[in-house]
Amino acid sequence: MESIQAIKQRFGILGNDQKLNRAVEKAMQVAPTDISVLVTGESGVGKESIPKIIHALSHRKHGKYIAVNCGAIPEGTIDSELFGHEKGAFTGATQTRNGYFEVADGGTIFLDEVGELPLTTQVRLLRVLENGEFIKVGSSKVQKTNVRIVAATNLNMADAIKKEKFREDLYYRLSTVEIYLPPLRERKDDIHLLFRKFAADFAQKYKMPTVRLEDDAVDLLQKYRWNGNVRQLRNIAEQISVLEQERSIDALKLKEYLPGYSSNLPAVIEEKKKESDFSNEREILYKVLFDMKSDLNDLKKLTMELMENDSHQKVKEDNEGLIQKIYGNDEEEVIPEEITDEQLEVLQIPQQNAPDKQDKYYFAEEIEEEETLSLQDKELELIKKSLERHNGKRKAAADELGISERTLYRKIKQYDL
Repeated sequence: MESIQAIKQRFGILGNDQKLNRAVEKAMQVAPTDISVLVTGESGVGKESIPKIIHALSHRKHGKYIAVNCGAIPEGTIDSELFGHEKGAFTGATQTRNGYFEVADGGTIFLDEVGELPLTTQVRLLRVLENGEFIKVGSSKVQKTNVRIVAATNLNMADAIKKEKFREDLYYRLSTVEIYLPPLRERKDDIHLLFRKFAADFAQKYKMPTVRLEDDAVDLLQKYRWNGNVRQLRNIAEQISVLEQERSIDALKLKEYLPGYSSNLPAVIEEKKKESDFSNEREILYKVLFDMKSDLNDLKKLTMELMENDSHQKVKEDNEGLIQKIYGNDEEEVIPEEITDEQLEVLQIPQQNAPDKQDKYYFAEEIEEEETLSLQDKELELIKKSLERHNGKRKAAADELGISERTLYRKIKQYDL
């Protein structure tokens, strides 16, 4: 049996990364069997090399090897491409056509970007994997085929299954053995080696001297993220080989060919927007109304206290939490030690118009707002959603709702949550 290094040299695979060597080793081990293999990894890592190794080392090496890019075939014709069709099966079907599974009988089919297959096609593919049977489009005759299927995808299959874009049973049939190819950024020691190989190839192709990187450029090359992986590195090597007159490249010159390098900083990116994050305009409006209603009631309560008590200092001490809520809880804001005469003058109502102090509910009867059931329901819904998002943590929920923790606690008791 050939060594890993011999296989890599035979199929043009460069690099000594441990994960890369393990992927090649697994391909060599499964090649003599008929096990279905799923190759995973980001776009541009070289997934197409693995099925070639598997086919070349298998007992099917004298049979046909067909590579199919499932993402490049229109949904309406992919069944015909894979399984064939009968004459007259659809408009334009002027003659019977054999599909790839029929043509590759006894050989190997490589299904690249298998995650892009339509669900209806996935059902047909599952049947081929289970018993080797398929039916041409427009036919009722069941045909048999004996093919080895190797598939590849750059999708997160767990997410695709969760979103019902890929059948879970098909995934388990395809991934009897899963081979993972690491992204280029995890193979830092291989990056310069690959660049030198590409630069030498393009120098020979375009009949010009080979470009070389200075030490600072090599360091920059290894720190770059390489979202396009080996394919992106190859393209950049070709650009530099063709465009640069100077054959020694420093970091400053290399930066011009690395897109987005200045923003190549780690960042936390929210993958999807929360369903209930108050982005809905109606929810925002309800929230503002609730805040205004709460503040207005607090102000009315404080005004009533000032009217019924001669000492504003006592009012301040008894309603310290309420005053903090009105003036805000942020550290940057200064909460007044005492209510000034100017504030007192604004809050006071002329005594000649003041109501009878014995009638404690006079003020409440005049200012109490009639709240509709729909507003109460909406407020309850907003509070529930906020508490759920923050796992019942009142402080975080209160901050999101824009109210004090004490007010939120009071509403929780009010609604018996």
